[in-house]
Amino acid sequence: MPTLRVRRLLQGLMALMVVFSVWTIAPTAGAYNNPDLLPDHPTNVIDLANEFTKTQEELLSEDLSQFETETGWKLRVLTQSDRTPGTAVKGFWGLDNKSVLLVADTRGGNLLNFSVGDDFYPLLSRTFWIELQTRFGNQFFVRDNGGDQAILQALDSVKGCLRQGGCSVVPGLPREQWLLTLITSTVGGLVFGFAAQPRKEGQVFAWQWALIFSPLWGILFLAFGIGPVVTRTADWLPIFRNVAGFAIGALVAFLAPTLGRSPSSET
Repeated sequence: MPTLRVRRLLQGLMALMVVFSVWTIAPTAGAYNNPDLLPDHPTNVIDLANEFTKTQEELLSEDLSQFETETGWKLRVLTQSDRTPGTAVKGFWGLDNKSVLLVADTRGGNLLNFSVGDDFYPLLSRTFWIELQTRFGNQFFVRDNGGDQAILQALDSVKGCLRQGGCSVVPGLPREQWLLTLITSTVGGLVFGFAAQPRKEGQVFAWQWALIFSPLWGILFLAFGIGPVVTRTADWLPIFRNVAGFAIGALVAFLAPTLGRSPSSET
């Protein structure tokens, strides 16, 4: 019995310590509103992570002011690492439905995060913001180009799309994305060539099978090969290369049985 009482007493003391630690630590851990980190002068950029030089920061702030005067859309930039003003920026900048807050946080896997006002979505869909984040905020782009360029190029894409009345996708075709479209175009050609191989005596081209497989090679070539290119750039060269990849893949797959046939079997 004495042992049981001691055990209960220890458990009660531990529970009391846990409650006390929560009371004392929680206010510090949950301090997401820190107005002390806000600047004492009007600015469109708060660079706590030192992503920009002083000149870059001033030029960017002026550019965002001119853009807001020209279009009415409010773009703001906050960079942070260990320190953040948190929700205090909402009142500092007066963020509303016509505002976008770009938060560059060096602690995450992706540098860029966006807080988007509701009025933007009819012009720039949610998938646009996801693609914008993954294209410019990924670790490889930041490593090769720097965090400042990731922020500036993302803002340029947003401004360009707003000036032209909206975008369904992020303009521009990165090399990695084009290579993916080239691969899908070539695979689509392989499927087309395989389906079109003659299967009867005297048949030259099995158009019925090519038609049956058209949903597959059509999606690979048109939806995944040509579609992403024409919606992101007016350059004809990537389109020509993808068409050539489709044609080469189709020709190789179509002629594969003929090329693989041995002379002895023909004899």
